[in-house]
Amino acid sequence: MDWFVRAFLKASLVWLALGVTLGIGMAVRPGWAAYYPAHVHMNLLGFVTMMIYGVAYHVIPRFVGRPLHARRLATLHWWASNCGLALMVAGFVIRPSGDMSGGVLLSVGGTLAAVGAYMFVYNIWQTLGGVTRAAVAPLALTRARVESGR
Repeated sequence: MDWFVRAFLKASLVWLALGVTLGIGMAVRPGWAAYYPAHVHMNLLGFVTMMIYGVAYHVIPRFVGRPLHARRLATLHWWASNCGLALMVAGFVIRPSGDMSGGVLLSVGGTLAAVGAYMFVYNIWQTLGGVTRAAVAPLALTRARVESGR
């Protein structure tokens, strides 16, 4: 198993533990309900999405019978997604206090997390074969037949 696959899976488990812990804290101390957005992002972007990234990076290349398009991009993706989510969570935690830096952390973190998601889409798309001439040629041939009336 590639190191970045294992890293995504482990990060997923860490985010799950953090999200569940914050959820318990919110249940015990209702005043912590202000941290609900952090809890949701830890569980959805942290646990669910990181697990999907890790499993997809392991399984998709095997399904299509070719190596992952860019292993280095997967490494950058791990850093962007996890650092971005950490900044977002920090922003969600700081924002209820009225500190303006919470919004900055959310913006920077959200942008990093989105960039990570785009890296994933590109890497998996290219691993699946991207858009090739072989895929485009039948469409052009069909269009030419329709336009010529055949």
